[in-house]
Amino acid sequence: MRFLFTSVILGTIAMLSGCQTQKQSPKQPPQFNTGALWYDTNHEVINAHGGGLLLVNKTYFWYGEKRGTSASEGVSVYSSKDLYHWKNEGLALPKSNDPNSEIAVGGLIERPKVIYNTKTKKYVMWFHLELPNQGYKAARAGIAISDTPTGPFRYLKSFRPNGNMSRDMTLYLDDDGSAYHIYSARENYDLRIVKLTDDYLDATQQDSLLFSNHREAPAIFKKNHLYYLITSGCTGWEPNQASLHVASSLFGPWKLLDDPMQGPLANKTFGGQSTYILPLKDKKNAFIFMADKWNPKDLKDSRYLWLPIEFENNQPVIKWQEQWQLSSYNP
Repeated sequence: MRFLFTSVILGTIAMLSGCQTQKQSPKQPPQFNTGALWYDTNHEVINAHGGGLLLVNKTYFWYGEKRGTSASEGVSVYSSKDLYHWKNEGLALPKSNDPNSEIAVGGLIERPKVIYNTKTKKYVMWFHLELPNQGYKAARAGIAISDTPTGPFRYLKSFRPNGNMSRDMTLYLDDDGSAYHIYSARENYDLRIVKLTDDYLDATQQDSLLFSNHREAPAIFKKNHLYYLITSGCTGWEPNQASLHVASSLFGPWKLLDDPMQGPLANKTFGGQSTYILPLKDKKNAFIFMADKWNPKDLKDSRYLWLPIEFENNQPVIKWQEQWQLSSYNP
């Protein structure tokens, strides 16, 4: 969403949640306050934008962009046992102090996602990388690895998968252990998918166009042998209408379904933009839709929209809820 810079209309959704905070009190059952300020266990605002989650044993790890007012400050990581209370584990991937590094200050690290390779015993991070002081010219996929989920991750390299530009992206680990990189290419007019090598450190030649419709911010999940893909339009920082596609194979064909959002500002994705879909470990066919409510005037203050995914007429539905609890979510 950062490649095209346009006007901001995020204020219209502030009446829904902007004045609330997501501090969890031990005297009250925990809940998600959608779009509210969300504090970690040190009472600091969580700074993990455009992120994704990884479950390791019984602990969730939340990776996201650490942001200043506008600057990219690396990849932060938080840990949680219950998804409500998050401990700041520091920087999983800090910016480099070497001015010649591809991840030096002045560049961008966006939309980090981490998966675990059971063969190599490595945690593998992919992200959208823009090189220092080049704006959005590079459009590359960056890769880093670690022996532990909290890092620090070691930066390896960046490249364009099979020569294609790579901006907004996600990773998907399928049931058979195969991993895939879903990414926006050709100035965000194409959405593509590429299968990764067995070590998850490179792209194979199995690379395919999903569709050309000027989409970005891919978020994917699987239910009953069907893959569901939610994407955003390309309108800069301004929110827009989400789209939903379904396929029986990751390489398609992908069928366009209706917009899954329901409620106030549903046609603007509730003022947010998709980033990840989390399968819940304790509930069958239960998923949390994660989105960012971007604040381009102060990116650190961009909020998080987490909402449960329901199914109606065998199609995913995401309904606006100002507050909700995992205990009441019965998909």
